[in-house]
Amino acid sequence: MDSRLFAVERYDRADGSPEPVTALATEGTRLVSAVRLVADDVVLALVEGPDEPTVAAAAARAGWRVDRLTPAEWLEVTA
Repeated sequence: MDSRLFAVERYDRADGSPEPVTALATEGTRLVSAVRLVADDVVLALVEGPDEPTVAAAAARAGWRVDRLTPAEWLEVTA
C-alpha cells in the first residue's frame, strides 16, 4: 500500500476553547502529528493514508470534525 500525506484542518470554536484531538488508529491511516495554530484558531493534523476518502472516513470514525482535507507533502529542510 502506498501511503500519502494529508492535512486535516479543523477551525476552533468562537469561544476559543479547543476540541480535543482523539487518537486516529484505523487500518491504513496514521496520525503523524497535530498542532494548534493559536493565532489562527485552527488545528492542523498530518495524517498518512492511501487516499482522501479513506482519511476522511477514518477521521469521521474517530469523531473528528473536519473543516478541510487536502493532500500535503513534506518539505526538504536544507542547511
